[in-house]
Amino acid sequence: MLPHHQKSLARDWTTPWENLQRCCWNRHISSCMRWPGHYSRAPYPYFSSRHFSLNWRPPCLFESRTPFQYWNWRPDNLSQTSLIHLSSYIMNSEGDEPSSKRRKHQGTIQRHWEYICNHNKDKTKILGDKNVDPKCEDSDNKFDFSVMSYNILSQDLLEDNSHLYRHCRRPVLHWSFRFPNILKEIKHFDADVLCLQEVQEDHYGAEIRPSLESLGYHCEYKMRTGRKPDGCAICFKHSKFSLLSVNPVEFYRRDVPLLDRDNVGLVLLLQPKIPNAASPVICVANTHLLYNPRRGDIKLTQLAMLLAEISSVAHQKDGSFCPIVMCGDFNSVPGSPLYSFIKEGKLNYEGLAIGKVSGQEQSSRGQRILSIPIWPPNLGISQNCVYEVQQLPKVEKTDSDLTQTELDKTEVLVTAEKLSSNLRHHFSLSSVYSHYFPDTGIPEVTTCHSRSAITVDYIFYSAEKEDVARQPGAEVALVGGLKLLARLSLLTEQDLWTVNGLPNENNSSDHLPLLAKFRLEL
Repeated sequence: MLPHHQKSLARDWTTPWENLQRCCWNRHISSCMRWPGHYSRAPYPYFSSRHFSLNWRPPCLFESRTPFQYWNWRPDNLSQTSLIHLSSYIMNSEGDEPSSKRRKHQGTIQRHWEYICNHNKDKTKILGDKNVDPKCEDSDNKFDFSVMSYNILSQDLLEDNSHLYRHCRRPVLHWSFRFPNILKEIKHFDADVLCLQEVQEDHYGAEIRPSLESLGYHCEYKMRTGRKPDGCAICFKHSKFSLLSVNPVEFYRRDVPLLDRDNVGLVLLLQPKIPNAASPVICVANTHLLYNPRRGDIKLTQLAMLLAEISSVAHQKDGSFCPIVMCGDFNSVPGSPLYSFIKEGKLNYEGLAIGKVSGQEQSSRGQRILSIPIWPPNLGISQNCVYEVQQLPKVEKTDSDLTQTELDKTEVLVTAEKLSSNLRHHFSLSSVYSHYFPDTGIPEVTTCHSRSAITVDYIFYSAEKEDVARQPGAEVALVGGLKLLARLSLLTEQDLWTVNGLPNENNSSDHLPLLAKFRLEL
C-alpha cells in the first residue's frame, strides 16, 4: 500500500518519488506508471520503465503541492521531493491491457514520403519528407506507378475478435463509420494498384467495388473458401493498365490433410498502357496467410503455393520472369525464417520448430519440428516452389503387366529431387520497408491493437539487378527489375498509441496502409 498522505487526482493518485521507490522497488515499475504517450484528464506527461532505470529521478511534476504547469519539461528538472502520478488501472484478466491505455488523446497521425536516392541495395539513402507527393511520370523510356497494400479489417472478424479492440470507442468500430474513412484514405493516396486484404464479400459487392469503380479502378476479388466471407482484392486503374490474366489461388486442398485452412491468394498479369512503346508486363500478387503462430508448416506451404502460381504467371518465353510485386498480410515478422525465405530465396528448415517459422512465437517448448518434406508429393509443388510436371511411368510390357487402360489411370509425380530440407525460389525480391528506424533502431509497426503492435504487412518487389549469374540447369532469374522511388513512412508503436492505437477516429483499420512508388525502365 502507498503511504497515507498520497493525494487523489480524479481516479488516480500522486505520491512522493521516494515513497514510490520504497513501495515499488521490487515490482516492475511500469505496472505503477502510465503508458507513454497517453493522457487522462490531468494535463501532464506519463513515464514508462523503458525511458529510465530505477536509479533515475523523474522530472518535477508537482512541487510543494503546486500543479505542474510546463509541457516542455527536461530531465534536468529533478527533485527528491518530486511527486509521481500513479495510474489506478484495473487488469480484468491476465494479458488484458491497462485501462489507462484506452480512450486517450485523439488526433491524426503524421506520415510522410521517404524518397530513395540510390537504388543500389547497399547504398540506399532516405531523403526524408519533401512535403510533396512524388508524382508518377510516364515517358517513352520509363513507366512509373504506385502500389498500396492495405488490410482493411473485415467487420465480421472485428466483431468475432472484439477483445482486440477494447481500447476503442464503440462508434469508431461500426462499419458505417469505418468505410468512409477507408475510402477517404484510398482517395487521398490515389494509388495505381490496390492490394486489399480482409475484404468482406457483402461489403465488397454493395459498397467497396462500386466506390472504387467510380474512382476509375477495375476490381478483381477472391473470397476465402471457408465460412468466413472475406477475401483478397486487387484493383487497378483503367488508365494505367490492361488486364491480361486473373489467377486465383486456393490454399485449401481436400486431398492434402495439412492444407485444411481457407486462406487464398490472387495473382494478376497487367500490361502498362504506354503510347508508342512496347511495354513489358507486370505480375501483381496479393495474399493473406494463416494467422496461427504455431502452424508455420501451413504458412510455408501456403507461401510455396503462391510462389508456384507467380512463377507460372510471370514466366516469359525467354526463360526469365517479368517484374513482380507481391503484397499482403503474411502474418510473419521481419527476420523470421518465412520472411528471410522470401528475401533470400532459400531456407534450410531442418530442425526448425513450426512455431518459429513466422517469428510470432517466443518459445518453441513443446512444439514439433517441421517434417521433411513439409508438404506431400501429391500437392504437385517442388522444393523450388514451382509446379511439377505429371507424366506416365515408363514400364516395359510383359504378360503379367497391367493393362494399358490401368496404366492410363496411373499418374505419378516425376522429380529428380531427393528428400531435402532446402526450400528455394527463383525471384530476386526486396522489401519496400526496412522495418526499423535507422536513427533509433525502433521497430516500424504495420498493425496495432489491444494485444500487440508489430509488422506483418509487406510489399515485396523484383529488385533491379545489374547482372544475374546463370548456372547450368537452373531457371533464369529476372534481369532488370523495378526501381523503388519512394515509400510512405511507417510509425512506431508509441506513435500509434498517441492516437489511441488502431482503429481510431481517423484510421479505421487495425492495420496501416503501405504505399510505394516504382519505376519500370522500358
